[in-house]
Amino acid sequence: MPITHKHDVAFILNDRPDLAAELGCDGVHVGQEDASYADARRLLGDDAIVGVTCHDSRHLALEAAEAGADYVAFGAFFDTGTKSPKSRAGRDILTWWTDITEVPCVAIGGITVDNCGGLIEAGANFLAVSAGVWAHPDGPDTAVRAFNTACA
Repeated sequence: MPITHKHDVAFILNDRPDLAAELGCDGVHVGQEDASYADARRLLGDDAIVGVTCHDSRHLALEAAEAGADYVAFGAFFDTGTKSPKSRAGRDILTWWTDITEVPCVAIGGITVDNCGGLIEAGANFLAVSAGVWAHPDGPDTAVRAFNTACA
């Protein structure tokens, strides 16, 4: 199922489906300790994008996809200062996922311009990046251009 959204760039709010619905966001990303996928889907409706964190768990990913998640997220792949990761995922989970399903997957955790290539090669459809953009030494605009080049 292709991910679609109302704008040129989808606005996905993290953790809060109630707030995403109230604000008219394109979707929400829920972690394992946030609202359930079912609650997020109920609050946002069938047209919203709902993604689910699956850490390094194939079981959680299969459950999320079976429930109807628009994408699953795996990670952390690298050391990150943004959050304290609950798991460390290996690139093999991305390859496994893309071999068995068409549900898109997102790689998350410590991703930079320098380390993103292997994740794309392994099968990541999307990259969730925070410090890799906002803490880039040449500024976020340069980081985004560099990511676009690295992922092309």
